[in-house]
Amino acid sequence: MTDVTADPGPGSVDETDYQRVQRSPEFQDLRRRFRNFVFPMTALFLVWYFAYVLLANYAHDFMSTTVWGNITVGLLFGLGQFVSTFAITMIYARWANRRFDAAADELRLEIEEDEL
Repeated sequence: MTDVTADPGPGSVDETDYQRVQRSPEFQDLRRRFRNFVFPMTALFLVWYFAYVLLANYAHDFMSTTVWGNITVGLLFGLGQFVSTFAITMIYARWANRRFDAAADELRLEIEEDEL
């Protein structure tokens, strides 16, 4: 008895363009580059964010320490969340422009040429 639900395999007539591109070394490289940048950056931001939340919740004396006038450590950490969000956005945009977008455009052009 033959299995009619078996995977047709690479290069099969039933393979879609998406599946072909997904298997390509160029796409795999792009995905690896993206993950190598985004996952560590996300982890770093989450650690920073949760440190802020935990300090705000459990270290009231530290967070209410006055730095200058009415400015407290907690306020500076809170503003630092906004600054770090903008910094991460700028770092990502610069990284994508230098190391990611050109390769992605090249792959896109290659895919579009194959469709003609």
